[in-house]
Amino acid sequence: MQEQDKPVENTETIATSIDVEALQAAAAQNQVEPEVVIEPGVSAETLAQLEAKVLELQDAFMRAKAEGENIRRRAQEDISKAHKFAIESFAESLVPVKDSLEMGLKVETQTVESIKEGVEMTLKQLNAAFEKNRLLEVNPQQGDKLDPSKHQAVSMVPAEQEANTIVTVLQKGYTIADRLLRPALVTVAQPK
Repeated sequence: MQEQDKPVENTETIATSIDVEALQAAAAQNQVEPEVVIEPGVSAETLAQLEAKVLELQDAFMRAKAEGENIRRRAQEDISKAHKFAIESFAESLVPVKDSLEMGLKVETQTVESIKEGVEMTLKQLNAAFEKNRLLEVNPQQGDKLDPSKHQAVSMVPAEQEANTIVTVLQKGYTIADRLLRPALVTVAQPK
């Protein structure tokens, strides 16, 4: 008998050579079991342990992959909600201001004093809403140095003060959470 035709006498010495990467790729694609190559010197018990370990790794891989997909999906949902409801807090602060304005318009007999009082109260509500949401005024004083990161000079005028200092504020600016929303429009003193 040739060596290939000899019957295997001891089944305890049968083992498999397993290409682990090929097995994982096949498992990920739900393909058939890997081809088993019988080698002498490894017991059937060792073979069974290796097959159990491969199944365990396949299961762990699939669970990790599913968990990664779930995390990615949840992150996308959170980002979508953050974009959609970003101004919710600010909107909640402005609703009472709108209510006050509407109630002021419903008053039948209005006097200048009652209108002025209503406007002042509404302005207080609006300022509180701005403050709560970190929307702050940029209102430089006359003589302050021009700061291009907060002020926008619209013209230069002759003045009895240092050059590039603020003469008048034409419109207040605003910052939101330390970020410039709108610069203050100012006129500045021209050089002498």
